[in-house]
Amino acid sequence: MVGSIFVGLLAALLVVFSIRERIRIKRYRKEWDAIGESKASPISESLAGLVGTAGGIYLSLVMLTTFLEIDVPSRVNVSVVSLEPMAAISFLLAIISPFFNRFMRGLKRFTFR
Repeated sequence: MVGSIFVGLLAALLVVFSIRERIRIKRYRKEWDAIGESKASPISESLAGLVGTAGGIYLSLVMLTTFLEIDVPSRVNVSVVSLEPMAAISFLLAIISPFFNRFMRGLKRFTFR
C-alpha cells in the first residue's frame, strides 16, 4: 500500500515538473496567436503535448517490438504497482524529453563553431 502511494506520488511529481518545463519552453518561444481565435491555457497545451508525445513514443515502441518480434511481458510489477512496460517507458521518456531538450540547448550554447 505504501509502495503504491509512493510510486503514484513520484509519478505525479514528475508529471508536474515536466508540464512546468513545457510551459516554460512555450513562453520562451513566444508563440503569437492569431487575433480572434480562442486561446488554450499553457497548462492544457503542455498536458496535451505530454500525452501526444507519450502516445507517439508508445506507437513507435510497439511497432519496433512487433517488427523485431521481441517478446515483451504484458505486465511488470514495480513494488506493488503493476504496469504495462511499453506504456511506462513511453510515459517516462515523454516526461524526460523537455529536460533533455533544455540540456541539449545548454550544450549548444557552449560549443564552438
